Order: sequence, then C-alpha cells, then structure tokens
Amino acid sequence: AVTEDKEYKLRNLSIGDRVVTIDDGFFAEEIAVPWPKVVKLPDGVTTKTAAASALQGLTALTFATESYNIQKDDIVLVYSAAGGVGINLTQIAAGRGATVIATVSSEVKSEVARANGAKHVINTTEQNVVDEVLRITNGEGVHAVFDGVGKDTFEDNFKIIRRKGTFVSLGNASGIPPLFQPLRLGEKNIKLIRPRLFGYIATPEEIRTYQNKYDELLGSGVVKPVIYKEYPFTAEGVKQSQIDITSRGTIGKLILKVA
Repeated sequence: AVTEDKEYKLRNLSIGDRVVTIDDGFFAEEIAVPWPKVVKLPDGVTTKTAAASALQGLTALTFATESYNIQKDDIVLVYSAAGGVGINLTQIAAGRGATVIATVSSEVKSEVARANGAKHVINTTEQNVVDEVLRITNGEGVHAVFDGVGKDTFEDNFKIIRRKGTFVSLGNASGIPPLFQPLRLGEKNIKLIRPRLFGYIATPEEIRTYQNKYDELLGSGVVKPVIYKEYPFTAEGVKQSQIDITSRGTIGKLILKVA
C-alpha cells in the first residue's frame, strides 16, 4: 500500500499541507499529481516562493551538483545570468565560494547578475565573451561553462574552458549546436555533458532529496527567487504572461496566481 511505502512515510504528508511539485497541466485550480512528485514545504518557504523557484531551482541545483559539482574557488561562466536558471546557478555558485562570470544582454540585467552574486559581468551587446573571459582568468579559462544559449556560443566555449574543464550544454535558445568530432575534447581533456533535469530526479528519493536541499537553500537565503510580475489566472492574464515571457524584456520569474 502507498501509506506503507518508505518514501511516502519520509514525506510526512497530511491533508491540507502546503506542497511543491513539478508536473504538467498546471493551468488549473485543482490537479491530481502522483505522490512521488510531491514534497512538503517547510514553514520558512512560502507557496509563492516555491512556485517561482521549483523548476529552475532544481534544474540549477542538480546541474551545479551532478553535471559539474561547483566547488569553492572555482571560476565558472554562466550564460544568460539574469534568467531563471541563470540566477539560480549564479546564487548557488556564489554561495559555494566560486567566482561567477556572468553574461547578460543589457545594463539592467548586468545589475541583476551582480546583485545575485556574479563577480564579473559581460554585456554581450558590447563586449566579446572570449576576450573578456580570457582577460579575467589570465588566459587560463574557466573550470566550467553553463551554457543555455546553444548554437551561437557553442564554438566559443572550447576557447574559454581550461584544461580538464567541463562544458555543460543546458539549452538551445539560439538553436541546436552543430555536430562536432569527439576528438576535439582531447585538445584540453575537457568533458561535455547535455543534461536534463528529469534525468537527475527520476526516482522518488531523488525528487525528495533535491527538493529538500533546495528548500534549505531558500530558507537560509543562499538562493532568492527573483519575481518579475504576478498575473491573474484569467484568459487576459495568461495571454499577457505569454506575451511578456517571449519579449526578452523580463527578468526572473513570471507567476500566475491560480487561487
């Protein structure tokens, strides 16, 4: 029975609990979700904070732990550092004592990246990423690149990763990266990984473990979700949220208040 399952018991769920989950079909006032995907929220984390951070937060935490385990004194490059995943990656890396080099596309986003822990910020509309990264690192390059841009930045990353570094390709905003020969990795003995969140939280234990770890980061203030705007759960509200999110003018998360 479900109630006798070890993982279910560890969740300590009761009727009326505030919970967090990542699933499809959330444009609704009520949904049914399999219990393994549900984790109870601690008292220090509001439902609004959880809604604003669950998906991108777990993405960033798993990538910063398993794709490349960011350590104190590492130097990492985070592309699109004013976006949902980028903000989380920057906060997590800075919280671990790493030096974050962030890329953004405007001066306003530069301020956001700095406020969330980036030590160096590159405005891609005015500066060359390769030149700036090599200047900042005295020609050595970074320990890891977290790149959600894809096609437009793929080739440059090979120039700015140091020997034995890691290339985390986590998105394709500009298109799918080109095919390449694996022999290229041997030039500096670098690692290339293309992770997906759900490959890291495939079991009930992984879901619970990572959500609890992320909630601890929220509770301690290491990570703080940046909320751009809250929209009403109406046809007009949903429509406007979709217009805004595709405009590239938003910073952080857009929230639909369902109830």
